[in-house]
Amino acid sequence: MIALPRRIASTLIALSLPLIALSLPASALAGDAALLAERLQGGGQPMPVASIRDTPMEGIYQVRLETGESFYSDVEGQYFLVGDLYENSDQGLVNLTEQSRNDERVARLADVAEGERVIFRGTGESRAEIVVFTDTTCPYCRQFHEEVPDLNAMGIEVHYLAFPRVGMDGQGARELQQIWCADNRSEAMTAVKREEALSSVGDCDNPVEAQYHLGMEIGVQGTPAIVLPDGRMVPGYVPADRLAAMLGLEG
Repeated sequence: MIALPRRIASTLIALSLPLIALSLPASALAGDAALLAERLQGGGQPMPVASIRDTPMEGIYQVRLETGESFYSDVEGQYFLVGDLYENSDQGLVNLTEQSRNDERVARLADVAEGERVIFRGTGESRAEIVVFTDTTCPYCRQFHEEVPDLNAMGIEVHYLAFPRVGMDGQGARELQQIWCADNRSEAMTAVKREEALSSVGDCDNPVEAQYHLGMEIGVQGTPAIVLPDGRMVPGYVPADRLAAMLGLEG
């Protein structure tokens, strides 16, 4: 059971959105959802809709935009609710919106190929896999990286994705691009996290900018951002033993 939030009632607002064409064709939806996709507009222009889902509330739909934001709408696209939807269940309040976010994270991260990650597996049996958005200039990311051998020893794989927290023009972005262009990415990651300079690393096509945008779209606001196998996001540094407990791997 979770504590009652200060504001369960969502605020009715009018959205001001980028003038981007509707990306999800109405033919990909059915019935009322297709009609809603055609009607959704902001400032007189179609919204960049990524998905529309039913909710347990009759006539109310969850809309997710390409930019990562989500809100709730009636079928006419006239009234919007921004906030989290809760179910008052026998077990207490259940955050249905957060469950949806978790499912979305799992799906989006599954699309990131192993070849685009920096992976620390260890040598033993793999018991769990976590995805960590990281930045080389982040002190807590360096502290977390010191725990990676302990995590690997417990059977927890660490899959790093890039998230330069000050954007693509900062030192972190340049260092992350160097890591992804290195012949041995894991060694390069460890070296840079120890504040060692890399040498003889040229430019290459790399996924750093794409991963940065992915992180923003799924709710990353700082680093490290740890995503558990069920899609839950844990912000900030977490010691290895506590992280193992969160994964149900104690002992």
